Amino acid sequence: MLKEQEIKEIEKLCAQNRKNILEMVYLAQSGHIGGSLSACEIMTVLFHKCMKNSKDEFRDRFVLSKGHISPLYYSVLSQVGFIPEEELKSFRKLNTRLQGHPSKMTPGVEVATGSLGQGLSMACGIAISLKLDKNPAHVFVLLGDGEMQEGNVWEALMQAPARNLNNLVAIVDRNRLQIDGNTEDIKPLDNLSAKIKAFNWNVIEINGHDINQIYEAIESGKISNKPTFIIANTIKGKGVSFMENNPDWHGKAPDEEKYKKAMEELK
Repeated sequence: MLKEQEIKEIEKLCAQNRKNILEMVYLAQSGHIGGSLSACEIMTVLFHKCMKNSKDEFRDRFVLSKGHISPLYYSVLSQVGFIPEEELKSFRKLNTRLQGHPSKMTPGVEVATGSLGQGLSMACGIAISLKLDKNPAHVFVLLGDGEMQEGNVWEALMQAPARNLNNLVAIVDRNRLQIDGNTEDIKPLDNLSAKIKAFNWNVIEINGHDINQIYEAIESGKISNKPTFIIANTIKGKGVSFMENNPDWHGKAPDEEKYKKAMEELK
């Protein structure tokens, strides 16, 4: 369990990440706000408290399967020292390293992502490679619940236990919204925990905005004898009242009025 002071530090980092997300998308007038805001606590805790972020071969690896939430990814990477904070303003601009979906040109990015449904398979491949090299590093992957409608995800869900990838921790940002609306109206993922348990994963379900729950789930996954799948229940657009649970903010940039209103709320 994290200490009270550590939780306060993470809360401050999350607040800064949310402001950065809004500013980046506003300045670019392009990008994905809703899912970036919903995954904010997950990625902040992961990078600041659970991952080994060194640049050597024993570093932990991270795969952002839902690559469209790159504003959050870049903001977190700036906090842990991979890119300068000032560079965030170049998001989606011509010749920037901070493209709309992550690419290897960006320091700290392990693999290019954005084609939904492929990240868990990539993470499985990296985890297998680490085991073959007897490397103790862990692999973390963040998925969106909408992309779990892709068949490739379910092939990877079979592969990980079959290869005993207990060095793999997958997290799904379960905000129940995708670009066209509610996931349960489009292609239901009901009983998700039971489904994944049936594939022989260690499954943990948490509140994806509770800092301690996130930390304890990830740390538990790191010592499990099975691959771990964390279902993090979240609110899309978390932190901005008019964006919360609103699919319209999946991939839309705010105008000046909405940007100022959102930033005022985050103060």
